[in-house]
Amino acid sequence: MQFLTSLNARLARWAMYIAVASLLGITALVFYGVVMRYVFHDAPAYVEQLALILVICVAMFAASAGVREAGHIGMDSLVVILPAKAQFVIGIIVGILSIIFGIALFLGSLQMAVAVYNSIIPTLNISEAVRYTPCVIAGVLIVLFSIEHLIAMVQGKEVEPSWY
Repeated sequence: MQFLTSLNARLARWAMYIAVASLLGITALVFYGVVMRYVFHDAPAYVEQLALILVICVAMFAASAGVREAGHIGMDSLVVILPAKAQFVIGIIVGILSIIFGIALFLGSLQMAVAVYNSIIPTLNISEAVRYTPCVIAGVLIVLFSIEHLIAMVQGKEVEPSWY
C-alpha cells in the first residue's frame, strides 16, 4: 500500500501541474489569438484547435487529481446521517463505480484514439488521436486512485493528500 500511495501522490501532483499549465496555456493562447485578430487583423488558424486540446487536458487531469483528493461530487449530507456500516458500504460502492467509470473512460477513449489515429487536425498537422490521449491517461489515473481509496477504506485508513 505504501508504494501505491507514494506513486499515486506523485501522479496526482503531476496531473494537477499539467492541468494548471494547460489552463495557463489556454489563457496565453486565447489572449494571443484575440490580439492577433483585433489588433493585427491576422488571426492564426491553429489557436482554436490548440485551445480545445488544452481544455480537454485541464478537465481530464484536474478531474483525475480530484478523485485522488476525494474532491469529486458526493452526497455527504445524506451519507453522514447513516450508520457507520452503511457509510462504509456506500463508500465501497462509490469506489467500485469510480473504477468502472475509469475503465470505461480508458477503453472508450482508447477506442476513439485508435479510430481517428490516421486523421489529421489540419491547422496543427497532428493526429486527431491527440484529443483523446488525456482521456486515456485520466482513465488509468482514476482507476489507480480509486483502488487506493478502496484499500484505505478496507484498512480503516485515510488516503494522504498529495499536497502536504
